[in-house]
Amino acid sequence: MDTSPPAIIPSLGGAVASLGAMRWSNLFVPTLRDAPNDAVAPSHALLIRAGFIRQLHAGHYSMLPLGWRAHQKVAQIVREEVEAIGAQEFLLPTMHPAEIWQQSGRWDTMGEIMFRLEDRRGNATALGITHEEIFATVATELSSYKQLPQIWYQIQTKFRDEARPKSGLLRVREFHMKDSYSFDVDQAGLDAAFDAHDAAYRRIFARLGIPAFGVQASSGAMGGNDSVEFMTPSDAGEDDVIRCASCGYAANIERATSTLPAIDDPAPADAPEKFATPGVLTIAALEAFEGGAAADRQLKTLVMVLDGAITLVVVRGDHQLNTQKLIDATGAIEVRPAEREETFAALGANPGSLGAVDVTDLPVIADLALEGRTSMTTGANEDGFHYRSVDVDRDLSVGQWADLREVSAGEACPNCGTELDVVRCIEVGHIFKLGTKYAETFGATVSTPDGEVPIVMGSYGIGIGRNLAATVEANHDENGIVWPVEVAPFEVVITAMRLDEATLGPAEHLYDELKAAGVDALLDDRDARAGVKFADAELVGFPIRLTVGPRGLENGIVEMVERADGDKRDVPLGEVVATVTSRLAALRATMPG
Repeated sequence: MDTSPPAIIPSLGGAVASLGAMRWSNLFVPTLRDAPNDAVAPSHALLIRAGFIRQLHAGHYSMLPLGWRAHQKVAQIVREEVEAIGAQEFLLPTMHPAEIWQQSGRWDTMGEIMFRLEDRRGNATALGITHEEIFATVATELSSYKQLPQIWYQIQTKFRDEARPKSGLLRVREFHMKDSYSFDVDQAGLDAAFDAHDAAYRRIFARLGIPAFGVQASSGAMGGNDSVEFMTPSDAGEDDVIRCASCGYAANIERATSTLPAIDDPAPADAPEKFATPGVLTIAALEAFEGGAAADRQLKTLVMVLDGAITLVVVRGDHQLNTQKLIDATGAIEVRPAEREETFAALGANPGSLGAVDVTDLPVIADLALEGRTSMTTGANEDGFHYRSVDVDRDLSVGQWADLREVSAGEACPNCGTELDVVRCIEVGHIFKLGTKYAETFGATVSTPDGEVPIVMGSYGIGIGRNLAATVEANHDENGIVWPVEVAPFEVVITAMRLDEATLGPAEHLYDELKAAGVDALLDDRDARAGVKFADAELVGFPIRLTVGPRGLENGIVEMVERADGDKRDVPLGEVVATVTSRLAALRATMPG
C-alpha cells in the first residue's frame, strides 16, 4: 500500500497539473497495509486501512476525505427517503438545559450515558443523546388539528457516554443520527406515520446494500407502547435476535417469546418439605444431589434491587432472567442484583439456599412459565436446606406475573412451532410509537371539534456512521471494501499506468467525459507502481476501475474491472462513457435488500 505523503501539486513536464480534476495525488488517503490490533470488526479494520477514518480517542473518530464523502452519501440517501414521505428538515441545538430532561424524567433514567456539564453560571446542561424532548417543545407551537399530520427530522450530532465504545463506527460516543418525529391527532395517524417510516427505512437499507429485517423490540427508556428495530446479521454485532426461518417471526432477545413444552407435574404434598442439602449452592449441584431435582423442576430465586427496593424475582431453574424484560414489566429505573449482605439481611440466608416460599414482606415477581407449576424444589432461606413439593400458586405470594425469561435457540416459535434460531446482529435503525407521553409532559396539544387533545408522537432513528460501517460489514472481501454504487466515495477510479502525456492526456480526457456524463470519478495520477494502485483501488472499493495504459491505447481500448465480481473487459475508447453509465445504472438496479 502507498503510505507516503501525497504530493500536493504534481508536476508534469514542468507544468502545474490542473486542480479542477479530482486527482488521487491531491487527496489525503493514508492507506495502510495492516489495521491496528484492536480493529477486530471487518468494518473497523477496513475503514482504517482504506484511509476513511482515524481514531482521536475512544469512541470518537475523525472522518477523512473518503470517509466523509461516503458518510455524506449515506446521509443523502436517508434524507431523500424521509423527505419522500413528507419529512421537513430542522436543525436543533445539541446542548440542552437540564430542566427539559428533568421535566420528562429522563435526566434520571438515562443515567451515566448522558454527557453532563455546567456552564459558567452553574447551570446544568447536557449534550443531546436524542431529541424527543426538544422537538416536543417546538411542537407546542402547533395549535390546531388542521396543522397535522407533521413529520420533522434532522441529521444532527449526538453524544452518548458508552461504557465500552468499540468496533470502530459501530459503537461510538459521538455520531451523526437522523432522528425524525411524527405528530398526529390520533392513533390511526401515528400508525400511518409509523408504517411510512418502516417502508422508508427498508428502502434506505436496500440502497445501502444492507440485508436488514425488522424485529419486535423493547422501547426501553424511550417510552411508548410499540417499537421495531431493524437488524442485519453480523458477527460484529452486539444484539441477539430470535428468528424463525419458517414463518419469519423475529424479535430482539429483550422482547422475544417462545412456546415451551407442556410439563405434567405430579401432585404436590400438602405442604413443602424441607430437606438438608449440604454444600449444594447451584442449580447444577441440586440436579446431581441425591433427592434433588432436574433444573426444569427447580425455582431460581434472584434477589434484585429495583429503584432501591429489595424484590424477589423467580424463574425456572434452567431459564435465565432477561433484565430488560424485568425493567419493562416493572417500569423500574435502576435495577441491579442485591449484594450478598443485602441478600442475607432480607432472607437470612446466602445465595444457593434462597427461595420465595412463605415470603410475604418482600415483593415477589414470577415468570409466566411458572404459572400452575407444582412439585417444584427451591431454597429454604436457610443455608444448607431446600424445600421440595412446592406448589407455586399455593406457597409463593406472587404479586406480579410477567414474561421474564430469555428465549434460547431450539425453543418453539410462538407462531408456528418451528425451532427458533439465535442470530447475532447489528442494529441499524429503530422506530418507536411514543404515543402522548412527551406531548402531555410539555403541553403540546391541538384543538379539535371535540376539544383539546395531546399530540400523538412517533420517533424514528437511524445512525449515519453506524450504517456506513454496516454497509462495509455486508459488502467486503479479503481484498477490501466492495461499496454499493450509491455509497462509494467515487463511483469510478481511472488508473493512469504512466504519467507521460501520451497516457495521462487520454486519462484526463476520459475523466472529463465521465464527469460531464454525471459520473463521480477519481483520476489516480499518483507516481506509484501499478500493483500499488490496483491494490489500493480494491481496498478502497470503487465499483468500477478503468485502466488507461500504453498497450491499451495503442489498440484504442481501456480495461474495465468491476469490483463486485472482478469481471474484466476491454472497452473501446469511444464506448467507455456509455458502457460505464450503463453498468452503474445496472448496479443500482440490482442492489440487495
